[in-house]
Amino acid sequence: MASSCEDDDPMIIDRPDYDPTPYSLDYPSYLPIMEIPEDNPMTEEGVSLGRMLFYDPILSADSTLSCAGCHKMEYSFTDERQFSVGIDGSVGTRQAMHIVNIGWMPDLFWDGRSQGLEAQALEPVINPIEMMDTWPNVVNKLSNHDDYPDLFWAAFGEDQITKEQVVKAIAQFERTMISGDSRYDLIVERNEGFFTDAELEGFEIFNTERGDCFHCHGGILFTDNLFHNNGLDSVFPDIGLEEVTGDPLDRGLFKTPGLRNIELTAPYMHDGRFETLEEVIDHYSEGLVYSETIDPLMKQIAQGGIQLTDQEKASLLAFLKTLTDTSFINNPAFKNPFED
Repeated sequence: MASSCEDDDPMIIDRPDYDPTPYSLDYPSYLPIMEIPEDNPMTEEGVSLGRMLFYDPILSADSTLSCAGCHKMEYSFTDERQFSVGIDGSVGTRQAMHIVNIGWMPDLFWDGRSQGLEAQALEPVINPIEMMDTWPNVVNKLSNHDDYPDLFWAAFGEDQITKEQVVKAIAQFERTMISGDSRYDLIVERNEGFFTDAELEGFEIFNTERGDCFHCHGGILFTDNLFHNNGLDSVFPDIGLEEVTGDPLDRGLFKTPGLRNIELTAPYMHDGRFETLEEVIDHYSEGLVYSETIDPLMKQIAQGGIQLTDQEKASLLAFLKTLTDTSFINNPAFKNPFED
């Protein structure tokens, strides 16, 4: 009887005490204070686990596609392809947004359908043209893995792995992906060095009504975190924010992306229609198209744009390239941990 009772007892897992190490999120003082959710405090163990999960294809149905498969470090964590490709060859309909300073972005995706990093991370796993898995299956794979149960315990102090823990860990890692060490930062924020003549002219174009870039891309994050119809189309094959809100006044509105590392993140716009920054500048200069929801900030719509000269275009491009942060794309803390 004693032996029988012992056999029926649940297996007791001998784990160390739950004692997570608080993570010190270090970033330049000229960047805003990042708000961390109270229910997901950052720990060394959580960030480390999130980094592994970001790079592990175990999150996909056939274990071939990870988050990093569409958000590649060398492209500032976006995809160099116009549209990313899912595990069965399915092709997406929007360009993968780059992951830079994403901890300061309240709304995620081009249409803003997810509020917060934790909510965003829930979607790709079950998306029918991305990872094509189910959360119960992913949790089962992680629970039966040789290493993950102990890593989840160290990060969250719970024996049962949940999808909420998975996305919390990924969100912790993504909040560390901070860029603030570009030439722009050295010159403007740290008073180290000077712009070239062309860069200075581009800076002035960007930050004045001449270029009118600053209204949507102003501030240290180079995004207003809002949604705009920037004159791409007169008829919308993709209705953007309206798909989320149901409001016809939101038709053709898409999230303003941050411009940090913009040199590295081609192609551009929500549908990746522009292959180069030169094409983007041309669009705002003379390529604007009217529609009923065109943003009032597109003030020169009647003449097709702001009508920059070739020299002004070259100067604006030179300035945009000062936002490139090579230390970000070479930071060992962001690299694939399975290749260490």
